[in-house]
Amino acid sequence: MEQEKQITYSKLVWLIPLLLLLSIWLVYIIELKFGFNFNKYGIYPQSLKGLRGVVFSPFIHGDTNHLANNSVPLVVLSACLLFFYREVAWKVLLVGTILTGIFTWSIARESYHIGASGVIYLLFSFIFFSGVIRKNYRLVAISLGVVFLYGSMIWYVFPVKEGISWEGHLSGFVVGLIFAIMYRKIGLQKLEHTYTSSEFDSYFDEDGNLKESIAESPTSQTDVDE
Repeated sequence: MEQEKQITYSKLVWLIPLLLLLSIWLVYIIELKFGFNFNKYGIYPQSLKGLRGVVFSPFIHGDTNHLANNSVPLVVLSACLLFFYREVAWKVLLVGTILTGIFTWSIARESYHIGASGVIYLLFSFIFFSGVIRKNYRLVAISLGVVFLYGSMIWYVFPVKEGISWEGHLSGFVVGLIFAIMYRKIGLQKLEHTYTSSEFDSYFDEDGNLKESIAESPTSQTDVDE
């Protein structure tokens, strides 16, 4: 019952993901409306100025397809994080995003790296590995659901397609795995089944055999008039 209390619905479960969605679309609309190009605020590796992209890059997208592809996974995965892992959700989301950006800045090619996909890979990795590590049946089910929906994303942590920041994907994936290991003891855990004995159990010995006192029940006799 104690673990049941750890899963409680809050309006923040959907409010925060929707605010994230609104923010990335708002930035893109401002770019289109006023003719801005915010790409220069993305992560530019090994450049001091490029570090500002650690904060700004998740909100910047190159085109409508890029933005649309990131929108649904961002909402779904962040909602799962806030609902099932609320004790560590903010640490994963905020600190994880910063670390993903720093890792990308450290290892990526010399180009502007933009988009929320690094955060999406962070969430995907954390949710998947947390379920596997903790072995709680609810979390395992969520892990399987995430793999079913977004399992094909794994290929994009490798340089399989030109123009995609696979370094950002890889950084998010690695940070998510690290956080899943770090926070494995916090929140829902594998349910340990406990068994209580009843009066029926007292009829059997340790080997499961019926006790002799029960097996040798008295024989009923009928009086016969002579």
